[in-house]
Amino acid sequence: MTRSTLGLVFATLLAWSAVFALPAAAQDPNVKPVPAIAMHGEPKYEPDFKHLDYVNPDAPKGGSVVFGALGTFDSFNPYTIQGTPGPGASYETLTTSTLDEPFSQYGLIAETIETPEDRSWVIFNLRKEARWHDGKPITADDVVYTFDILKEKGPPFYQSYFASVAKAEKLGDLRVKFTFAPGDNRELPLIIGQMPVLPQHLWKDRDITQPTLDIPDGSGPYKLAKFEAGRSVTLQRVPDYWGKNLPINIGQNNFDTMRYDYYRDGTVALEAFKGGAFDIRLENSAKQWATAYQIPAVKDGRIVREVIPTEGRNLMQGYVFNLRKDIFQDRKVREALQYAFDFEWSNKTLFYGQYVRIRSYFGPSELGSTGLPSPEELKILDPYKGKIPDEVFTTEYNPPKTDGSGDDRANLEIASKILEDAGWKIENGVRTKNGKKLDFEILLDDPAFERVTQPFIQNLGEIGVKAHIRSVDTAQYGKRMDQFDYDMTVNLVAESLSPGNEQRDFWSSKSADTTAGRNLSGIKDPVIDALVERVIAAKNRDDLVTATRALDRVLQWGFYYIPHWNAPFDRVAYWNKYAHPATMPKYGLTYETWWFDPQKQATLQQKAAAAAAPQGGSQPAAPAENQSPAPAENASVAATPPADRGSTPMPYIIGAVVVAFVAFAIGRRGRKQ
Repeated sequence: MTRSTLGLVFATLLAWSAVFALPAAAQDPNVKPVPAIAMHGEPKYEPDFKHLDYVNPDAPKGGSVVFGALGTFDSFNPYTIQGTPGPGASYETLTTSTLDEPFSQYGLIAETIETPEDRSWVIFNLRKEARWHDGKPITADDVVYTFDILKEKGPPFYQSYFASVAKAEKLGDLRVKFTFAPGDNRELPLIIGQMPVLPQHLWKDRDITQPTLDIPDGSGPYKLAKFEAGRSVTLQRVPDYWGKNLPINIGQNNFDTMRYDYYRDGTVALEAFKGGAFDIRLENSAKQWATAYQIPAVKDGRIVREVIPTEGRNLMQGYVFNLRKDIFQDRKVREALQYAFDFEWSNKTLFYGQYVRIRSYFGPSELGSTGLPSPEELKILDPYKGKIPDEVFTTEYNPPKTDGSGDDRANLEIASKILEDAGWKIENGVRTKNGKKLDFEILLDDPAFERVTQPFIQNLGEIGVKAHIRSVDTAQYGKRMDQFDYDMTVNLVAESLSPGNEQRDFWSSKSADTTAGRNLSGIKDPVIDALVERVIAAKNRDDLVTATRALDRVLQWGFYYIPHWNAPFDRVAYWNKYAHPATMPKYGLTYETWWFDPQKQATLQQKAAAAAAPQGGSQPAAPAENQSPAPAENASVAATPPADRGSTPMPYIIGAVVVAFVAFAIGRRGRKQ
């Protein structure tokens, strides 16, 4: 080999080594690594931010907190649709969101993020200091393994989202790239950032599809300390947690221990709280808030009741029709039954006037439709004329209204006429058409909803519709919901301030046939499918708002839900030994920023002693630090209601730590009564 040939070979090898050594972003000088990305526009917090605006950066660490939860648990694996998971897993995501902006993602396990203008791919550069609880580093191998296993064997939620990812590849020990399938889906880099990361070395010999109480350690600020199956879970703060000094975490994760005690009965849980068995209670019942806290511990300040305002609580809660049942395929039936629910009477008589009526799937924010369609909305909707209800173009949607007196004759006459005109005649006391009777079951998992549903059923009877309640326990309810085995039920769909890919889960034709999917109404409408894709493809905030309003109008006039109620606040009761920042997050409640206050604890115990003295000890004492009693024998226990299985920490508005193990989302928990 000549010297010139050697030189050519050497130069070629150098060139190839340089190519392979270059980071992917270096091949595109326009793509720079950034610590955070926003769905539209720029993230709120600058790259050099010190802490979030709604934390106390000097919050002390220490103390314990006990939460009460309804239901039970038989697993700590949230990545399977089998079993009922409790809060034992401690897996973090590549990025994390905040509660004071619509939708931004900040690096957590990932230090920086790279994505081009068209967002056709994303690269995550992992933090070299990120560690599992056993001390091993978190690597790109863990990320790729997690993606592959969740896409192949995870819940439908992950399989649906990850179907848009063409390839996941390791570019280096701390560098991983996701390439997306062609199409307009600008949300995907943020969605992939929300993927939890599992330790490959601890999961590779396990079956992720099976429920288990032997959950491998993760990387988060807490780890499982102990549990009593079905009754109680205790999490211990990890003192050498690798991410404790990240700006995104400053002022958070302040309790040394968090315990979740499970109760099967809501009344027992309430009395347990008032007796000091657990510390903080998120009250979902207007009646309980108005009547159940008239006790000495509240009057003398040992228990604090606080109404905490929140914005952007966009949700649809209501009676949901299962369109898989023939009788509910008729839109006129769904329309008529709207007139049998008297919200104004319920709010006045049952809810002490605490609620407002829901009228939009995405309101009350700017995303909800009002008035008639704008010119921009009409550009989207006009091509579907004749395929969607005419009212979309001519009438602002509002649910039926009464004067609250309980005299519903006017609305029931309207309902009767709609049914008559649609061919539903009364035969032997029941509306009947072509041999089919309007006779159905309303499936509930919470007895508190019976007091609302019974008057609704009574009104239905007045118009010849026969309905009856079926209440079941949480486990049976979950199984029946997963199989869509119901006629009508109560559901809550929590929407973020930046709707996107999750809309496929909620409304798409494909989701309607997916076991354990979230399209509970069973909608199969190609127009809605197209509008969902339009929301996902929105290139800026204005486009997103316009597309979401168009989708909202079609959902409203489809009468898929009988809307319930909403409130712009959270009701929290807690024993007065805790403190929280003066500035609370704008878009949801979180206990991650609260802390234990020893001085308040001392005052609490003094008040308890003073209250007990003249009563011979009959008053509830202050809960002793780290010694909160377990729930009563007859109330088998589990932490807050389990989350929608496998759901990612999307910025859905209901955001307490308790709710972090609930759903979010997303789903069938956290409903207001």
